[in-house]
Amino acid sequence: MTEQQEASEDAVMTRIGQAVILLHAGDREEARNRLGGIWSEIGEEGDPLHRCTLAHYMADAQDDPADELAWDLRALTAAGEPGDGARHPEPHPAVRVFYPSLHLSLAADYVKLRRPQEARVHLARARAAAGALRDDGYGNGVRAAIARLEHRLATEPAEGPRPFPEQSP
Repeated sequence: MTEQQEASEDAVMTRIGQAVILLHAGDREEARNRLGGIWSEIGEEGDPLHRCTLAHYMADAQDDPADELAWDLRALTAAGEPGDGARHPEPHPAVRVFYPSLHLSLAADYVKLRRPQEARVHLARARAAAGALRDDGYGNGVRAAIARLEHRLATEPAEGPRPFPEQSP
């Protein structure tokens, strides 16, 4: 890879990071617009790490749970793709630590969509992949979120979470 290509890839991650800052600051619409623009540039065939990262955050910028699920599924698909052939025939090593978060996000999406069985499948996958996480703020945060969702699903009725509490007549 040439220096120019490496600089270009760094620029993509920088731009994704800038959009994520907007997202975390509460400007979901602008973050969604910027991430969408970057997605248009890199396309479905772009670098898997870029697509995984972008789609993971684009999911968080969605207002509709079905759209959120679609972006999280794109992120998971990109995470499993090989890198750039000869240099990286396997998925990018950095993606390995994303798997717990990717599956956790999918589990949360399925909870929102009242599909508890699918949520439990991805929650189990998140738990199984959690060994890749470090003992740091990020890793501890993801493990805590897995535990919270596990607790929530364990205490919900079999048909899944209810959007509103039932009213007694």
